[in-house]
This record gives sequence, structure tokens and C-alpha cells, in this order.
Amino acid sequence: MKPQEASQCCGPIDDLLDAELFKALGEPTRLKLLSCLAKCGRACSVTELTECCKVDFSVVSRHLSVLEKAGVLTATKEGRTVMYAVRYKHLSEAFRGLAVAFEGCRPKRRSAKT
Repeated sequence: MKPQEASQCCGPIDDLLDAELFKALGEPTRLKLLSCLAKCGRACSVTELTECCKVDFSVVSRHLSVLEKAGVLTATKEGRTVMYAVRYKHLSEAFRGLAVAFEGCRPKRRSAKT
């Protein structure tokens, strides 16, 4: 199939390639924050997460907001403190579904004639 034909047909991969998710994950500081938060295994405040990287509190807060908007994190307000947590199940399902969709697009190998 030619690229133009492929772009016209619909498949599960079209719905699973979420530009907002990939944009959110495409920034090194956000990846570092996600990694730090995932390894903590619990919700953390912006102040705690500021210790993970060498950027200002306000920058960390903006990055976490982008990750939350993209569905990567949840944010829960506890008094004046916002606690962020990884949406493990959501991310796992999103990437697992994407992997299956990519596998479905892979060309089938022709078996060698014997």
C-alpha cells in the first residue's frame, strides 16, 4: 500500500497515537519528573519533585500541569498543596494498545518455499 492510500484508511493506530500525550512526553524535564514520580511509587508535591531536577519551582509546576492535562498524572489538592501521582494503569493500557496496533500494521513475512 502506498502512503497516500494508507493515510486514507482508518485503523486502531489512528485513535491511539495521541499527539498531546507524545508532546507532553517529548520534553526531557517532563520525562525526568515522570520517571522520578513513577519510581517514588506515591503522590508527591511540587516541592518534593523540584528536588528531582534543576529547574525552578514554577517551571516544575508548569511541567506537571502539562503532564496532568495529557492524562499522564492525576492532581489532588490537599489544603494548599497539590499532590501529583502517575496514572499507571492508564499509561500501561495506552502503550500496550499502541504496541498491539503497531504490531497489527507490521507487514506479514512471506514464508520461504521449500
